Amino acid sequence: MTYTQITQHERYVIWSMRKRGYRPAAIARELNRHRSTITREIHRNRWRQNGIGYYPLKAQSYTNERRRVARRGTQFSRAEWAFVEQLLRLDWSPEQVVGWCTRFGIDVMSHETIYRHIWADKKRGGTLYTHLRIITKNLRKRYGTYDSRGRLAGKRHISTRPAGATNRSRVGHWEGDTVMGSTTDTACIVTLVERKSGFLAIGQLSSKQAPEVNARMRQLIDAQPRPVRTLTLDNGTEFHSYKQLEAVVDTRCYFATPHHSWERGSNENANGLIRQYLKKRVSMAHVTQRDCQRIADTLNRRPRKRLGFRTPEEVYAS
Repeated sequence: MTYTQITQHERYVIWSMRKRGYRPAAIARELNRHRSTITREIHRNRWRQNGIGYYPLKAQSYTNERRRVARRGTQFSRAEWAFVEQLLRLDWSPEQVVGWCTRFGIDVMSHETIYRHIWADKKRGGTLYTHLRIITKNLRKRYGTYDSRGRLAGKRHISTRPAGATNRSRVGHWEGDTVMGSTTDTACIVTLVERKSGFLAIGQLSSKQAPEVNARMRQLIDAQPRPVRTLTLDNGTEFHSYKQLEAVVDTRCYFATPHHSWERGSNENANGLIRQYLKKRVSMAHVTQRDCQRIADTLNRRPRKRLGFRTPEEVYAS
């Protein structure tokens, strides 16, 4: 005899007969069911608020919820999960995985389902969770803070940039900054980010001395296949020799307002992404230019929501 699930109509019969005082054996005979089936149904789907009453609508809703939970993720094969895990190991977020797959018409589970899969994998001793970005940034208020760095007269303010730089309508407008590791050594990196595409270039530095920063930025700019029209910089003293840089590369430098990091939002966001690989307060003395290029390539090939889940590499090349 093939077992079939109890229907909503049968649940109304169970409720009605119980209300009139019939016992499970009598209800089972009426429905042509085994007595244990009726007993189990009443026990599993009794009203949770008092644990005693049995109501057909509540019983049906409890059953539907269990079925929905049981079906989560089961409609996808091992091969499909293996493909998703491969993308996660590229340090893509679940939302980026879903967005990229949707863009190419690839059937994929929701990002919530992927997150549940990651945490289940962690409980089993897996490492998928290590590829997620963990944000631990502490925001500091700088009200009335005095800028102790050297002042530079005659620099161009960000407000005088071309419109194409401000509205991201044209490729070729970049932002620049340096990123430190440990406070006990001078090793650091310089980052350049193209505003429209988010394309990133990273250079290794042994110090923040202006000549070395200029030399590395020139290498990064010369390596670009497209013109670098403008470069919006931080107010650090490492960029005070910008005129020497302008003399050897065909670009114009602009400077953000002190302590207004949001004016260089692309650069600040990119620096945050880099922290997934180069942690704060950890020395960068071991970091090579090859390491910098590997990190840049990883981030440039990661789909971005603001780009319609295209990659910075794709947008920069288009």
